[in-house]
Amino acid sequence: MKQVPVQRVPLALALEAVHEQTTVSLGNAAARVDSAPDKKVLEQATSDLLARLAALQDAFHADGRHALLLILQGRDASGKDGVIKSVYGAFNPTGVQVAAFGPPTALELRHDFLWRVHQVVPPRGMIGVFNRSHYEDVLAVRVRQLAPVSVWQARFAQINHFEEMLHANGVVIRKCFLHISQDEQRARLLARLDDPTKNWKFRVEDLNDRARWDDYTEAYREALTRCSTPDAPWFVVPADNKALRNYLVARMLVDTLESLTPSYPAMQEAVRTAARNFT
Repeated sequence: MKQVPVQRVPLALALEAVHEQTTVSLGNAAARVDSAPDKKVLEQATSDLLARLAALQDAFHADGRHALLLILQGRDASGKDGVIKSVYGAFNPTGVQVAAFGPPTALELRHDFLWRVHQVVPPRGMIGVFNRSHYEDVLAVRVRQLAPVSVWQARFAQINHFEEMLHANGVVIRKCFLHISQDEQRARLLARLDDPTKNWKFRVEDLNDRARWDDYTEAYREALTRCSTPDAPWFVVPADNKALRNYLVARMLVDTLESLTPSYPAMQEAVRTAARNFT
């Protein structure tokens, strides 16, 4: 496989997996890294990482031993779409699938909450991304009181069992919480009002959810600590700085794919022989 040089930007804060039973800092200060390099340095480093990702994905797709699923969660305006455009734009579209989860349909509500999720888990050889996910069923459902406590509390164990099963069947799972501060979210939401390419995204529900900031913080904290496992870890990504956010996610994906050592399958000898005799 073609090797692409990758620049590693030294950061005071590395992107580390959340450890179970560890208190996760989700305050406003944790949404930024004051010692981060400037934008140009981060963008160049990200560009190098994306070139490496493209090469890795090509081998990963041909290898076919694993699937890779990236789960993106975050408050409104935290940059889920931005990460998908920036990072996943490096991939060959034939080897990628994206699923976005809005409110469940009437049919989906008649099934268990994981039913609609399992249908769009990427097959081996593919890289998938969830823009929001089954975690909404322990986040929005909890904060908006859409189900009794006994229902959503039981879902933490169900999610862990589900992700354990996926891992046992070749799905590599990485989960990123894009952590944005209150001030940065306010600035981005207000900017949408003046941008006709973005103001269609603005919803009254965004304001209602912002008013429940502390409730969502507690819901995220419990989800991150109870559902971060060695096989399906959570990462808290400081997301106030878009360039840093994209770099950290790209770096984590490169590290993940490199750890899988994807390789191209050897050509079958019968095919090789037939090709040599082709006229």
